[in-house]
This record gives sequence, structure tokens and C-alpha cells, in this order.
Amino acid sequence: MKHSVVLPVGLGTLGEPDTALRVVRHAEALGFESVMAVEHAVVISDTDSRYPYAPDGRLALPDTLPYPDPLELLAFLAGATERIGLATGVLVLPNHNPFVLAKRLATLDRLSRGRLRVCAGLGWMREEIEACGGDFERRGRAADEAIRLMRDLWASTAPEGLAFKGEFYEVTGAHTYPKPHEGRAVPLHIGGHSKAAARRAGRLGDGFQPLGLAGDELTAALTLVRESAHGAGRDPRDVELTLGAALNGAAERTEWAASLGAERLVLGGSREATSQGAPVDMFLEELTGAAAALGLSR
Repeated sequence: MKHSVVLPVGLGTLGEPDTALRVVRHAEALGFESVMAVEHAVVISDTDSRYPYAPDGRLALPDTLPYPDPLELLAFLAGATERIGLATGVLVLPNHNPFVLAKRLATLDRLSRGRLRVCAGLGWMREEIEACGGDFERRGRAADEAIRLMRDLWASTAPEGLAFKGEFYEVTGAHTYPKPHEGRAVPLHIGGHSKAAARRAGRLGDGFQPLGLAGDELTAALTLVRESAHGAGRDPRDVELTLGAALNGAAERTEWAASLGAERLVLGGSREATSQGAPVDMFLEELTGAAAALGLSR
């Protein structure tokens, strides 16, 4: 089982170099597989959109909380580390032009020597997506096409360039370099809670990270991933499963994740250790305790 750490954006200081470096270097020294950075390009006050992972439908974090750009943050951390993986979770795909995003991801993957993993989703805040130029109602079809386009851009080395024609994007003679590390495609996992997310992971994803699902809902989503993979002519075993849990009690949740076929467990800190104004040392202590309980190698 691989163990990843959600970077504690709730502290409000993750965009400060000292905090970011302390957290990621500590996680790397303890033997965690990767760190994961979240995204909100812009937060809209008094949004009418319902946050799907809270009973009251409201985002618990303050509107003014600093959210560092995940790719800029991971690029900074790549230069300060040697082994630890660098992941997004969740990158809001409709906020990004796929031509620009393909270049940014390939560059980061190459500079980090292949340490990048992207977990992408469609986002829930309509106002954010529309402010960034996305079409909220058609974002699912646009995301499917964007994933195919980015992979084609990474793979294409033809002298005449790439020709691509879809519903949303069209280009002829396109070249984009550098390519990702050692000619690979950047792993693109799908994150979300909806049936559409599970189907997208089965059809197109290198992995699936279900969010906010448990019990029968989680079982149904995993079944849908497998069925969608079969329907697309893919081997469901090629869709890597990532589940989430808390740092406290991580060892017990590892057995649960393994029983569901997960290959990775993403761990978040307690509310006390990740709330704005909390000392970063509290979060580092939770990392240390979880690493000891999991038997990670230093």
C-alpha cells in the first residue's frame, strides 16, 4: 500500500515557503509516497453552488483562505525534494485550457523526473468554473475531450504535428515540447463522487479517487468503474484505486483500503491540526505518528 499526504491548505500558510518546505521535507523523510495539493483558482462569496462533501452544502473553509496554485506549489516542492511523489487532488479540469495545461504538466513532470500524478475532477462551484471561462453544463464532455487531447499532445512526435478535431477543440500541425519524463504520459486519475466520475475513470482514467463515498455508495461506484472499463475494452486492473482516510488511525484504514483493492491511501490531518492559525508543528506530529503506526521506512 502506498501512503500519500494531503497538504494542509487549511492552515492558511501553505503558500508560504517555510511552511510548504517543512511539511513536504518531513513527509519525504518519514517515507510517505507522495503529497497532494488541492485547487481553487477563485472562491466566490455566497455561492449558490452546493458543496457535495458537507451535510449543509457549505465549504467549511473561509472565503479568504490562501489557496496556492497546485502546479506552482508542486514545482516549487519538486526542486526542494528528491523522491516524494507530487500529486494534485483535485485539479479542476474545466478551469484550464488543455493545450496550456498539457504543456505545464509535461514540464513539471520532466523537471521532477517523473514524479507527477494528476487527480482531476469537474469541480462543484459553478461560479468558479464560469469565472475561469468554463461551461458548467457541458464540462463533462469537454473534460473527456481534454483528456484525450492532452494525451495525444504528449504522444505526438510526428514531423507534421498533431491534427485533432473534436467538439470543443480543434488544431492542425500542433507541436508541444518538452514531453513528459522518459516519454511517458502523465498519469491522469479521476476524482469525484458522481456516477459520471466513476464511468469516466473506467473509460479514460489511469486511476479513480472516490470522494465522500462510503459503504454501499462506494461499492456501487467501484462496480461502475469496472463495468465502464470493460465496456471501453480496458482491463479494470489498469485503473488504480486511491482511497482517503485520516492520519490518525491510518494503520486500521490501510487494511480496509486493501480489502477494496486500493493501491494508495491518501491521508489528511485532523481539523485541529489543519485549521487556520494552528501551528504547523501539530500537523508534523500527526505525520510522525502515522508514519510510526504504518511502519514506514525513514
